[in-house]
Amino acid sequence: MTTESEEFPGQPTPASPITITVLGVGGAGGHAVGDIAARECAGMSFAVVNTDARALACCRVSHRVQIGAALTRGFSAGGDPDLGRQAAEEETDKLKALCQGAEIIFVVAGLGGGTGTGAAPVLARIAKESGALVLALVTLPFDCEGSRRQLQAEEGLQALKAAADGVICLPNQKVFKMLDENTPVQEAFRITNVLLAEGVNGIWRLLTAEGLIKIDFADLCRVVRGRHTASAFATAEAQGPNRWREALDKLLASPLLDGGQALSRADDVLVSILGGPDLTMAEITRVMDEIRRHSEQAQLTLGAALDPGCADRLVVTLVASERGGIVEPHFARPCGVDPLRPLTTEVPELTAQMLNPEEPYRPRSRFVAPPPELPPDRKEELFAQQTASAPARGRRAPRMRQGQLPLEIIAKGRFEKSEPTIYRGQDLDVPTYVRRGVALN
Repeated sequence: MTTESEEFPGQPTPASPITITVLGVGGAGGHAVGDIAARECAGMSFAVVNTDARALACCRVSHRVQIGAALTRGFSAGGDPDLGRQAAEEETDKLKALCQGAEIIFVVAGLGGGTGTGAAPVLARIAKESGALVLALVTLPFDCEGSRRQLQAEEGLQALKAAADGVICLPNQKVFKMLDENTPVQEAFRITNVLLAEGVNGIWRLLTAEGLIKIDFADLCRVVRGRHTASAFATAEAQGPNRWREALDKLLASPLLDGGQALSRADDVLVSILGGPDLTMAEITRVMDEIRRHSEQAQLTLGAALDPGCADRLVVTLVASERGGIVEPHFARPCGVDPLRPLTTEVPELTAQMLNPEEPYRPRSRFVAPPPELPPDRKEELFAQQTASAPARGRRAPRMRQGQLPLEIIAKGRFEKSEPTIYRGQDLDVPTYVRRGVALN
């Protein structure tokens, strides 16, 4: 009995499904991945990485990896990103094993603490070295958590941008603005996890849904791979007669898109529209026209798919990326230093000698050289002249006043704005005979 491929050797081999791995790092990352894993996404695997053994034991994900046991003795990193990074570096073999065979790896973490901030960039770098497309989803602290955590989160974000293909950042403070002031703390963090879970689920659906206009893995790679910058994605769902408008309003209001501002900064946008058998061409056109209006400078790529289970529903998923270059980590940078500016700059030797920014300021010297010594014969000659011109005894000679000659005043050129040379209250730039009132013949 021959198989179909033997009868028709020219038939293409069916494409294998995309393998996606979601890795949570630290306490916040572990909680978020637990919510994502509860959504039953076929073909996705989940794991959690942490230094805290107790937090790992409470995690809902079955695959758990403890790092830095010798460093932290099973406790957390204590809010120290350096300790979290060192713990990850010492467990490189364990982290490499998590990344094997995955084509897309999501690194999920909360920035500002120790393990998530320090270990997530290391894990992203290892995942990148394994050949996977690496997308990081991170949350930033609330304002009330203090400046120290805010600064650590910013440093971790820059390090993560340098390691991952794309970083989707969700500041918790933006989620806080969407909540009622009486919302419990646990509910606030749960909403953040729901937003992250919806985003991961939206990308999974974008890549796995068979549709009329297909978006594949190569399209996603083109948008985010090698950007090392801020990416954005969001998904929204609506139903009813005006579902396309409701889905767009939810999408543009999403904190993941920065209230729609991420679209205006994007240069490449993927749009996936999923609907039931009742999906119309007019709905697709209206959605794309509205997105094009918000992202005039971007190249748009459309995907459309039909799912019988989405009857009367419309799901819009969007991925946007900006232009960007590699941003080096700056854990050692002092506060206030521009992370995009290199710490050292090569300057030609001659320029460094002439324009040394570290050369201390040296005030101008006020030393005035004494007048030259006259020879004896010259002294006698001057004395004889003064004696001959002296008035007779008893007669008062009229005092002569020395004035300025009516000469044309010539500009000083580049010395026009120079400060005068003052010595003992006298301007040495004025000729001596004028300052001392010496009459000239």
